[in-house]
Amino acid sequence: MCGRIIQTDFRKNYARKIGWDVSYAPAWVGGDSIPQYNICPGAPIRIMDMRGSRPRVTDLRWGYCTPKEIEEKRKPWINARIEKALTGRYFRHMFRSGRVIVPSEGWYEWTVENGKKQPWFITRIVDEPVFMAALTNWIEWNHYMPHQTVETGVVIVTADAEGGMVDVHDRRPVVLEPEDARIWMDPETPVEEAAHIAQASSLPTEAFMWWRVDRAVNRYEQYKNGKHLLAPIQ
Repeated sequence: MCGRIIQTDFRKNYARKIGWDVSYAPAWVGGDSIPQYNICPGAPIRIMDMRGSRPRVTDLRWGYCTPKEIEEKRKPWINARIEKALTGRYFRHMFRSGRVIVPSEGWYEWTVENGKKQPWFITRIVDEPVFMAALTNWIEWNHYMPHQTVETGVVIVTADAEGGMVDVHDRRPVVLEPEDARIWMDPETPVEEAAHIAQASSLPTEAFMWWRVDRAVNRYEQYKNGKHLLAPIQ
């Protein structure tokens, strides 16, 4: 699973690090907000997309509900299992036409210790972005920050965790290297190839490190989410 993420870099840097040409400085590179160290589902998150005339970085709500689920007041989906994303009724339309990337520096997971939820922060061992495979049903790109409803959003693709990461959580985001991330996003990439990339090319457990962090992470405060939240604790 992936229940909270961080996004602390500039849009232009995410674009550059994934291998896009940023020399022309398009408008979508601007509008950076303060670094976010504790983003919750339901909040806007940055996504990277290649479905227009040029690649772009923009914001979209994290979470998705079908109209029926909205009527039933169910919680939005925030993750999509790769095993079901291609064929499952909820996400197959997104898999075919809405593959995007969520750039990040890491994410949080929780264990239960002494009856309390203990947060852990997970990030790459090398100082490189975490490019998470994601899906969206947002097809009409009208403005930088379009009007959105809970029927329009983004979900992060997950796979089974392996190795020591299983001790933190049995699911984890599908994280891709820049080249694979670009292929994943490319609308010309056949769905079978995209599925193979997500299932076979996700970075292995050995590419990550993780540590306990303060339970202050559990209390989401939009404007009080500084870098101190990442500090390791015993």
